[in-house]
Amino acid sequence: MIKALEKNTSFYDVLSWASWPALMVACTATTAYGFAIGAPLLYFNLAYVFMIVALYVLEKLMPFEPEWQKADGQTTANILHTLTSKGTVQLILFFGGIIGLTEIIKPVAEPLDYGIWPRDWPIWAQVLLGLYVAEFMLYWAHRLAHEVPFVWRFHAVHHSVTKLWIINTGRFHFIDSVKSILMGLGLLIALGAPMEVIQWMASLTAFFGMLTHCNVDMKFGPLSYVFNTPELHRWHHSRDLREGNRNYGENVILWDQVFRTYVNPQDRRPPADIGMKDFMPEKFWQQLLWPLIPVSMKKKIIPEFEPLPFIYEDEETRPEIIRKVKPPASESKA
Repeated sequence: MIKALEKNTSFYDVLSWASWPALMVACTATTAYGFAIGAPLLYFNLAYVFMIVALYVLEKLMPFEPEWQKADGQTTANILHTLTSKGTVQLILFFGGIIGLTEIIKPVAEPLDYGIWPRDWPIWAQVLLGLYVAEFMLYWAHRLAHEVPFVWRFHAVHHSVTKLWIINTGRFHFIDSVKSILMGLGLLIALGAPMEVIQWMASLTAFFGMLTHCNVDMKFGPLSYVFNTPELHRWHHSRDLREGNRNYGENVILWDQVFRTYVNPQDRRPPADIGMKDFMPEKFWQQLLWPLIPVSMKKKIIPEFEPLPFIYEDEETRPEIIRKVKPPASESKA
């Protein structure tokens, strides 16, 4: 059994500052070596497994929220969602599909040299550009999942968690994942980005995703002005939608700053009581089917059911609830 480290020690402080950048640099460097020797899939897998193991140990040594170490009854559902969408399954499905597929079509697609993509740039510059270009679409894919009630149905599977840790990194309805992948990587393909850039984007998104959901007490400082760190993502899972409807970035946080959805209060910690007010069944198969069921049928199954999309930040923005709670003035007078 791994014993938690004592806080307020020099070693604890160094580890809390160094963990995030060290893991990202180590995994990125390992993947880069894989690209250099022509084995990106193998070395991505090695880096990803290393990150999982390292974060698992760190969650035991220095948890951000000790309460999140308690069982929530969702581990099986988390793993099954991961196996049908992304997260850990990127080792066998997503990267078998994205990296594996691109390796097959690369000899056909690369010579076409279509689109406006600057293929003459150094690969590191193309990857950096790709990160921000794809992030623009990932930002809007994520934001629309909060602001469009039908799309929220699928994204609610992810926000129904009551704690953050590495096992629910991949807890997404598969339709939610497909939508984000198509919007993010689809733009790069449309612009003519080479397959290596697309592979890099898939790799980096997997690393960022694992890090942002970990329950590790890390410190970030200025990193949270550039990247989507666990610090920012914990606010995104807040039940207070003035905080939860913010920080939509997947990898970098630029577009949240541009569109004014960035939040990172420094006077308090992100809430430990996370989740949503909307209803979500507990079993995996029910969570898969629930978004597909019409509201009228849901109300027959659960008479008290009331959809509560994340877009509604308070009752003043939701007239139908106000009518139920506060009758119109004419009715009051009557």
